[in-house]
Amino acid sequence: MTAIKHALQRDIFTPNDERLLSIVNVCKAGKKKKNCFLCATVTTERPVQVKVVKVKKSDKGDFYKRQIAWALRDLAVVDAKDAIKENPEFDLHFEKIYKWVASSTAEKNAFISCIWKLNQRYLRKKIDFVNVSSQLLEESVPSGENQSVTGGDEEAVDEYQELNAREEQDIEIMMEGCECAISNAEAFAEKLSRELQVLDGANIQSIMASEKQVNILMKLLDEALKEVDQIEFKLSSYEEMLQSVKEQMNQISESNHLIHLSNTNNVKLLSEIEFLVNHMDLAKGHIKALQEGDLASSRGIEACTNAADALLQCMNVALRPGHDLLLAVKQQQQRFSDLREHFARRLASHLNNVFVQQGHDQSSTLAQHSVELTLPNHHPFHRDLLRYAKLMEWLKSTDYGKYEGLTKNYMDYLSRLYEREIKDFFEVAKIKMTGTTKESKKFATLPRKESAVKQETESLHGSSGKLTGSTSSLNKLSVQSSGNRRSQSSSLLDMGNMSASDLDVADRTKFDKIFEQVLSELEPLCLAEQDFISKFFKLQQHQSMPGTVTEADDLDGGLLSRQHNSGTTLPVSSEKDMIRQMMTKIFRCIEPELNNLIALGDKIDSFNSLYMLVKMSHHVWTAQNVDPASFLSTTLGNVLVTVKRNFDKCISNQIRQMEEVKISKKSKVGILPFVAEFEEFAGLAESIFKNAERRGDLDKAYTKLIRGVFVNVEKVANESQKTPRDVVMMENFHHIFATLSRLKISCLEAEKKEAKQKYTDHLQSYVIYSLGQPLEKLNHFFEGVEARVAQGIREEEVSYQLAFNKQELRKVIKEYPGKEVKKGLDNLYKKVDKHLCEEENLLQVVWHSMQDEFIRQYKHFEGLIARCYPGSGVTMEFTIQDILDYCSSIAQSH
Repeated sequence: MTAIKHALQRDIFTPNDERLLSIVNVCKAGKKKKNCFLCATVTTERPVQVKVVKVKKSDKGDFYKRQIAWALRDLAVVDAKDAIKENPEFDLHFEKIYKWVASSTAEKNAFISCIWKLNQRYLRKKIDFVNVSSQLLEESVPSGENQSVTGGDEEAVDEYQELNAREEQDIEIMMEGCECAISNAEAFAEKLSRELQVLDGANIQSIMASEKQVNILMKLLDEALKEVDQIEFKLSSYEEMLQSVKEQMNQISESNHLIHLSNTNNVKLLSEIEFLVNHMDLAKGHIKALQEGDLASSRGIEACTNAADALLQCMNVALRPGHDLLLAVKQQQQRFSDLREHFARRLASHLNNVFVQQGHDQSSTLAQHSVELTLPNHHPFHRDLLRYAKLMEWLKSTDYGKYEGLTKNYMDYLSRLYEREIKDFFEVAKIKMTGTTKESKKFATLPRKESAVKQETESLHGSSGKLTGSTSSLNKLSVQSSGNRRSQSSSLLDMGNMSASDLDVADRTKFDKIFEQVLSELEPLCLAEQDFISKFFKLQQHQSMPGTVTEADDLDGGLLSRQHNSGTTLPVSSEKDMIRQMMTKIFRCIEPELNNLIALGDKIDSFNSLYMLVKMSHHVWTAQNVDPASFLSTTLGNVLVTVKRNFDKCISNQIRQMEEVKISKKSKVGILPFVAEFEEFAGLAESIFKNAERRGDLDKAYTKLIRGVFVNVEKVANESQKTPRDVVMMENFHHIFATLSRLKISCLEAEKKEAKQKYTDHLQSYVIYSLGQPLEKLNHFFEGVEARVAQGIREEEVSYQLAFNKQELRKVIKEYPGKEVKKGLDNLYKKVDKHLCEEENLLQVVWHSMQDEFIRQYKHFEGLIARCYPGSGVTMEFTIQDILDYCSSIAQSH
């Protein structure tokens, strides 16, 4: 072990300026034995640092390496496991517990003893040694490998003192004076010894020579001691004399302290009294204003406001500790409380009277607005009440119960006042929509009894807000045989209770203006009332306020009520919620009245839903830009849903009417009514929705309608017996294409192309179908020729067929001289004219297409004659120019 210790000192610790004091060979407990060494070391430099270092052999086994080191001050516990029996196991408690097994008990004991001595010498914090024999901690380490812990090495290290610069210089000078200082150390040491002896002798002689001066010094010291004794005696006498003076001064000091303490207490007492007087004394003028102040005049309101603020400051003063125990303070607080209660009752009573009086004055002005489509202006009412805004704020902070009661009374009364005004206002609007002479005539034309009309109109004007009476059945379309195809009400406009012929642009414009005026009157009324509520009831700030707010309370007038007895309250989330709920209570009749007006407009003319959708969308958009969560925005948004629902119902009814179209079996179809009316609808909608916010709704409606038009045009064409299917499809899709081209509706570009394609396809089909009839035998002859060629007979050999020789060809051609051809074309023209309608004006287009198709067939026949009958000299008895002349002459003659 000694050789290992020396090797470790040489290879590991000496390069790090450390000395190895103790070593133990260990392995970890409970694991595969991998031996290593725990070393106790100290540094050679000051301050001394003590460490426990773990050293293990390298993997190759040819040298040792330092693995980990712990500072001894981090060691908390040394556990030897057993203090009586020999046991090689021990634990070291650093930041965690390390369990070791020593190679021998002696090595373990020696290492623990070394740790104990290092702890006693270098550490202030003592390590806890557990299960360690007391003898082991008290006895010294035996000589051997651990002797260095207590031997002279450490003392030598501790006593060693480095030479300073002066000493180094003196030694160098001394060594330079001796030539053999370096080469012959013994001679140099002998010389130094001789010189030391000389110096010691000189020192002794100097001491002996100074004996006389020492004796003189001793005598002087004896005399000084005598003087000191005399001074002490005098000081003792002086102290006795001053003892009585000290007692008197102590009494004076104590008296001064008591005087100073009394003065300090008086100053503090005066400060407290001044604080209470300054902060809890209400002026007589303020008291008089609170008790008797005039709440009707502006000067009296100002005086009461100032007095209420002063009272609130006195009541809210932050009392210092102990003030609330003073009887005078309690009496003053009770007086303030009585003043507050008295003034709060007087203020609440006066404001309730003001609400009633102002409402009575406001009701007197309703008569002048009854014949005009305007709402009364509440600005004077708001202006007079705003004088009490500061008092309402005071009441809100001091007596919330009375503030809440005033709020409820204001809502209850104003809701009744506004309900009368708004119902009268909507009554005027309904009369303007339905009460004129012209409009009365319109109602007279409805296919139902007059009593039913009156009953439904009265139900619309009533307060229930519901439409009564049954809706009249929708007239089914029929196609007339005469030229007037649209004598019956159209399918698109006959959606309400009035016929399309009675509605014109002026009527719809009038409704649009009335509806816009209604919304324009309601908006400033709601905004003005909301602004007043915010200012008067001090609801601008966002804060949580106590109060019970439920939907049921809102409906029966319980807004802002609190259940003080039961203590169950529901907090209002913010001031904005309170404003919106108050507005909902006050203007609870706006939404039902608007829905009634919308239902009436939709009953008068379902197309009014287009105007209402655009106007209502614009007003909703404007209200949401101001405040998306406001009462006005929410109410108009709810009404907009109803308008949108009516709009969708209008579109659905139009599609349903298309599906219910019935055509006459004896008359030609022409342009279907719902196709013509789609043109009117699209033109009207484009003018209404120009630059509108809800353009997307119209585009969706267009898509639904145009698909319905396409499907039902084809349905009617398939059911038509008098007019050929191709004619119905050609004329109606031509009309649709022309309408979409003129209106330039971007969302219907695909449908426009489809309409054009259908028109072109059915025009070509009709031309081909109709044109084969004038030259029927010639057409059948050449079909037979083409059939033979298709069977494999060569074209030039067809003339050898008995049924298709030259004589047969000449016979067929002679049956169609120019006169017969012209006659056949004339009959064809008359038949086409009979099929086509006058409104679409497609006769010349169809006739020109037939002319081109006839010429194409003529050229085809000539080609077959040239190829199948070469050199025969057989030709048609009329030329292409003759065809052009015949067609032109026929067209001009008709």
